[in-house]
Amino acid sequence: MAGYLEEYGVADERRSRIVRWLAISVAVLGIGALVLYFGFRTWPAKRQVRAFLGDLRRRDYQAAYRDWGCARSCPDYAYDKFMEDWGPSGKFPDPSAAAIQRSRYCQSGGVIVTVKSPKGGVVDLMYDRSEGALGFAPWPVCDPRIPAPDSTPAP
Repeated sequence: MAGYLEEYGVADERRSRIVRWLAISVAVLGIGALVLYFGFRTWPAKRQVRAFLGDLRRRDYQAAYRDWGCARSCPDYAYDKFMEDWGPSGKFPDPSAAAIQRSRYCQSGGVIVTVKSPKGGVVDLMYDRSEGALGFAPWPVCDPRIPAPDSTPAP
């Protein structure tokens, strides 16, 4: 009779141990997935800006213009205007030590990347995730809470 109650509760203990390990594993995988998502969701924008700055450092302005998103042509931002802004005599002439200061993910479909030059100048660039193109950020914050004024006349 000594072996009759030796196995009592062993199956329940094994089952509870398996459930506990499954719950811990799911929680750890979920937290890891969230950390990876929030850590890497701005990575394509940073990569594009680094490539853009690298092309400017090498003075390869055609490649920088392509990185800007103007592979074929940009009717709104002609190459002459691009050179006026980013060329050797432009507004941002020295990208040699420029670095990404921070990046902000926007719900509107873009990422704002702040680039700081060694001379203290700061430029906010908008990366459009759908097109993979850069541009000047229209505002310094991602999703402004103050709506644009309505252009329709009041009745």
